[in-house]
Parts: sequence; structure tokens; C-alpha cells
Amino acid sequence: MTLLPIPDLLAATAPGGLGAFNVITLEHAEAIAAAAESVNQPAVLQISENTARYHGGLKPLARACLQLAADSPAGLAVHLDHATTHELIREAVELGIDSVMYDASTLDYAANVESTAEITRWCHDRGVHVEAELGAIGGKGGAHTPGVRTDPDEAAAFVSATGVDALAVAVGSSHAMHSRDAVLDNELIARLAAKLSVPLVLHGSSGVPDKGLQSAVQHGMAKINIATRLNIALTESIRSTLAGKRGLSDPRTYLGAGRFEMINEVSHFLKVMSI
Repeated sequence: MTLLPIPDLLAATAPGGLGAFNVITLEHAEAIAAAAESVNQPAVLQISENTARYHGGLKPLARACLQLAADSPAGLAVHLDHATTHELIREAVELGIDSVMYDASTLDYAANVESTAEITRWCHDRGVHVEAELGAIGGKGGAHTPGVRTDPDEAAAFVSATGVDALAVAVGSSHAMHSRDAVLDNELIARLAAKLSVPLVLHGSSGVPDKGLQSAVQHGMAKINIATRLNIALTESIRSTLAGKRGLSDPRTYLGAGRFEMINEVSHFLKVMSI
């Protein structure tokens, strides 16, 4: 196993779900790779546009993730998450990332279709897998909007018009949740899975309990995106390690402890989705 395309990993994990985890620091990436190796399950290392901005550019972290994936005995993919500009997608592809999520969900339907179709054509000419989003998924600076859902007929038309390879849909989850009490609409997931010819992607999965994730996969979800749970594990570990240790200054000590907790978190989710 080594750096692999997402379609290969989706096929390898079916009928279970493919775990996709957001990378913010090098420790995130190392933890995801180590967890995938320890439980012998594929996984995706995702870099968001916000994270690229935080680091002052995509290149350093992307190259690190690509190298980690290439060197790992686990099956790993590297994916650009929630990119809103053509420029960032071009940069990712030039760096060797062969899967991107183009997020034009803030546009109206017609503009979303037009822009996503243009990106998809460009990516497909270069052998790049494209994920898109349809339907408002809450969080990320907005209110939790549990009533918003992706319409199956509109989703089928969107996939047909754009040619995308995977679709993130709104079925009751929300980004950046710290509690795990989101209730997903499994009946809608099943309808979407039956209607669409492409894999379904669940964003905001950190807020969904384990049984809810398993049920979502059983009803047709193929790729499960998780970010906040890793950040919580890292942060809580750092707080615990530093508590009462004013003389501790070596970041390897507290970041190493945080990395260990993220390994445990990723391993847990990979087992949950392996059904």
C-alpha cells in the first residue's frame, strides 16, 4: 500500500465507510497515518483552504502529507478540502494532489453548477477526482441549520450537469460541533444513495455519535469527514500535559502526547466505520 487514489480507497472500504481526517499540523498527519497502519484500514489526509491560509500557503503541508502517504504501508490518499478558488485547486494538482473538494455551495444553484462543471472538466483532463457540495451544511461561522436538506432530484440533476465524482450532502450534520448529538436523516441518505451514481460524503461527522455514523454508512454514506474530534483530542491532551508543569517548554513533550491521543481517536473512528 502507498499513496492511492480516493476511488481505490472507497472500493477497498465498501460496504463500510472511508474515514477522511483533516490535517492542521504535522502531528495530525502523522497520527492519521499511524492509526491507519495500526488498524490496517485506508484513510484520507485532508487539507482545507483555511489550513492552507493558516500556514501561509498550501505547499509545505501538502508536500509533507504526500510524502507521509507515499512512505506509509497503509493505503492513504491526500485530498484538498473546501477549496473555493480555482487558483488553489490548480496549485494542489500541480503539487500532486489528485482529489479536490470544490465548494461553491454559497452560490445559487445555477452558479454552483456552472462553476463546478468548469472545475470538474479541468480536473478530469488531469485525472483528478472531484467532490462538490449541495445543500447548506451548518457551522463554520453560521448557525446550526438542522432543517436544511439536500433534495435528491436536485442532487441527481447537479451530478449530471457537473460530472462530479462525489457529492457532499446536507442530511442533518453540522461543521465544528463539540457535542456528538447530531441526528441524521437516514431515510434521506438512502434516497440520495439510490438516486445518485456517485459516492455520498458526510461533512460535519464529528458531531454524529458512533451509532449514527454506522447507520449513515449502512444507509449509503461512503466517505466520512472528521476534523473537530481530532482537534479536541489534541487540545485536551496539551492542556492536561501542561497543567501544573510551568517548567515544561519542550513542544515535543506536549505535542507528542497530543499526537498519541489523535492516533487513538482516528483508530476509533476507522474501526467504527469498518462495518
